[in-house]
Amino acid sequence: MVPKCPEIALSRHDEYGDFDIPYVHIRTYIFKKLNRYKNRIFPLICVENPVCFLVCYVCKNNPKIIVFIIYKFCLFILLQKINSVDKMNQKEMDMRTAVVDLFCGVGGLTCGLRKAGLKVVAGLDNDETCQYAYEKNNHAKFIHADVAKYASADINSLYKNSDIKILVGCAPCQTFSTQANKYRKNINKETDVRWNLLKAFANHIKAISPDIVSMENVPTLQNYDIFNEFKSTLEALGYHVSHQIVNCAKYGLPQRRRRLVLLASKFGDIKLLPPTSEYFKEKRTVRSTIGKLPKLKHGQTNKKDPLHRCAGLSDINLKRIQQSKPGGTWHDWDPVLLPNCYRKASGQSFTGVYGRMLWDEPSPTITTQFFSFGTGRYGHPTQDRALSLREGALLQTFPENYTFFQNEENMSIATISRHIGNAVPVDLGWIIGVSIKEHLDTVKKGKKAA
Repeated sequence: MVPKCPEIALSRHDEYGDFDIPYVHIRTYIFKKLNRYKNRIFPLICVENPVCFLVCYVCKNNPKIIVFIIYKFCLFILLQKINSVDKMNQKEMDMRTAVVDLFCGVGGLTCGLRKAGLKVVAGLDNDETCQYAYEKNNHAKFIHADVAKYASADINSLYKNSDIKILVGCAPCQTFSTQANKYRKNINKETDVRWNLLKAFANHIKAISPDIVSMENVPTLQNYDIFNEFKSTLEALGYHVSHQIVNCAKYGLPQRRRRLVLLASKFGDIKLLPPTSEYFKEKRTVRSTIGKLPKLKHGQTNKKDPLHRCAGLSDINLKRIQQSKPGGTWHDWDPVLLPNCYRKASGQSFTGVYGRMLWDEPSPTITTQFFSFGTGRYGHPTQDRALSLREGALLQTFPENYTFFQNEENMSIATISRHIGNAVPVDLGWIIGVSIKEHLDTVKKGKKAA
């Protein structure tokens, strides 16, 4: 009987339970016993390859050099089979861990989780215009549905035979954002349906009982009772919960985006990996991210890349951006260019708009209005225009080949900008995914030690 390889058997037993992978065991046996048992091993190597078996059997009593050549040939075939088995096992492993992404949009979070090696089986969103981008780029099912009304049982069925169920989501955050509460003091929390989407998320968790949960949102959400209720619900269900405010730039993203990230696990303590982790050594800037793109004039579209297009500027805004300095404010303009609201004492503190970005710094938070010079610091560092759609997508860390619409030339700038700005940055999703995988590896090692 061929002895088993203890290292491989130990590592795969936890994933699959009782199993037998003869090729892996044979490989170890061959390496250890080749010199002493050549003639006995050849039939064993080729037990599932009749041709090799026959050749080895005929040659086994011939001079050693012939036997050695035949051995090399058979070993080559054997290793090909081993690699094939390993690939099948890896595919099986991917199938056993499944993720469902609620409020998925065009797939920023999904793309990041897939980049980390997690298998995302489906995403849900009530915006049907996100379907093409989500499915085209992520090879996962898009379900057009209101997450609050969609049946938990139907979500649960998406996991099929998965051993580890992961549920993630970023509920629309405008209701909780600083800007919304700054300018809309009288938000009706009972009638604003977005306010209750976090409760819907919690209800799905109760019904589905996923092993891992991740929730991402604006930092100000933690100031509201609804967040504490969400966290308490998870803890009452037996989850280990952690949450923190993440500055994306500290993790190497080319954007100073601050987000609240919550992780919860049934297996034990789980936390987002720190920015000092070896995964996040690269620090990107505006220059390193968009500096090599072709130049554009305002209102222009690059002929080779339809997504590299920007909005036009009015005559007054063109004069304003021409007088804007990278990192400066509208205080750099001639007084005649100032809007009336900034000439009043009450408007002197509003310096977060009409600004140019700095080349060698991360960008400001990319919002749904990043295409507009007047809605933030979205002026290009040197060109007299606001960001193009491609530039916004890259600063959100979408891959260069990410497609947002089947015919991007015919889609409005505002629509694509909304999709890009609403997305979870892809690399923030990757950070979350890597943290989940590290947690699962730790749990697995703990089980082995036990």
